[in-house]
Amino acid sequence: MEKKIFVLDTNVLMHDPTCLFRFEEHDLFLPMVVLEELDAGKKGTSEAARNVRQVSRFLADLMAGHDASEIGHGLPLREVHQAANGNSDLPVATGRLFFQTRAPEATLPGLLPGGKPDNSILLATLSLQKQHPARQVALVSKDINLRIKAAIVGVHTEDYHNDQVLEDLDLLDRGYTELPADFWQTHGDNMESWQDKQGRACYRVHGPAVTGWHANEFLYLPDADNAAGLELRVLNMAGDTAELLVTRDYRKGKTPIWGIHAKNREQNLALNLLLDPEIDFVTILGAAGTGKTLLALAAGLAQTLDDPRYREIIMTRVTVSLGEDIGFLPGTEEEKMTPWMGALMDNLEVLTQNPDAGEWERAATNDLLAKRIKIRSLNFMRGRTFLNRYIIIDEAQNLTPKQMKTLITRCGPGSKMVCLGNLAQIDTPYLTETASGLTYVVDRFRGWPHGGHVTLARGERSRLAAYATDVL
Repeated sequence: MEKKIFVLDTNVLMHDPTCLFRFEEHDLFLPMVVLEELDAGKKGTSEAARNVRQVSRFLADLMAGHDASEIGHGLPLREVHQAANGNSDLPVATGRLFFQTRAPEATLPGLLPGGKPDNSILLATLSLQKQHPARQVALVSKDINLRIKAAIVGVHTEDYHNDQVLEDLDLLDRGYTELPADFWQTHGDNMESWQDKQGRACYRVHGPAVTGWHANEFLYLPDADNAAGLELRVLNMAGDTAELLVTRDYRKGKTPIWGIHAKNREQNLALNLLLDPEIDFVTILGAAGTGKTLLALAAGLAQTLDDPRYREIIMTRVTVSLGEDIGFLPGTEEEKMTPWMGALMDNLEVLTQNPDAGEWERAATNDLLAKRIKIRSLNFMRGRTFLNRYIIIDEAQNLTPKQMKTLITRCGPGSKMVCLGNLAQIDTPYLTETASGLTYVVDRFRGWPHGGHVTLARGERSRLAAYATDVL
């Protein structure tokens, strides 16, 4: 197969600095304007700036020991891979990297004014097509508008897909599976049962039916929405044998968790993960109004104040504005984060409302919560270690996989991290549902004995919110 030439836009390098290694045997081409944009974006502490500096280091390692004539003939990408800090996860690229070393030979249509970086990239790509008529030249960019302009002037374009966790979001694990209605009748002979130390029923199932299950996946029968004892959690998997645990029931009529009950099956499954001390990492997906923040906060308060399993609750979120930014905010770190934590305040009001409480009692409760709930900014998480903390990351769909890794590795012994998000509300540029850091961790932690995931399916905020979700 003829090797292709891929022209890389600046945003691809800023999004994933390891993209240099993701094109296998094909050649790469960097227009001069891309290098200028990288130089302009290298300053600062943002994720994009760090990625730019990493790309610059890769390019510097590649060019070391080569003169201008060798650079003009293309440099082998394998040398960059060998210098990439010993990262064995990176594929070995066998193509060559070319830089723009001469003026463009093509011209842009008069409709496109010169001088703009995107148009300069288009011009360099058109010149490359003219120089190599026998090879396919493709412009790789995450900028939709640039891809539209490229198509108009006759340049083949592609989006950068190697950062995607899944090809289709429908393949993402929900965290629960419906069992056949006759499961008990057909597998009863292959089951062993016993009780754990808390008196909960456990089962051991043998046979091909367990194929595809994974640790901490929930199983339920079709009529188990409101019935206790019909929801199970997979504890362990060994070949064609699975150990199952009957979940606790936190629905109405049972013991509340800081005054709230699970209103549907998915909320009950989520509370089982949030309240289990053996689960260190929980991800909860769901649309607005499904109860993500309320459940996570109620479980955190129960394990911080009632049962002192954790020293305090740390809550944070990505500070991406829905509309226009309101500018710099005065005050301390916690005061600056307060406007972003409206969901926390709203849910605390639900959890602490008591019509029989007096003004003094409500004030004392608020003072107690202020001492045990800390609001922190993601910008200052790097380098920290949290011991015996219950950490809630809200709006986690706006995090990249690299940012998510940075946050999770902050957890020390005795800590639990809960990531909440709605993949339909991503506000970070160039981040999609299939490339989000939240999608990344849901997929990568699937089957880990100390991690669990649940997708909440039903809105419980109000009938107005539920109807708006369906029709708008």
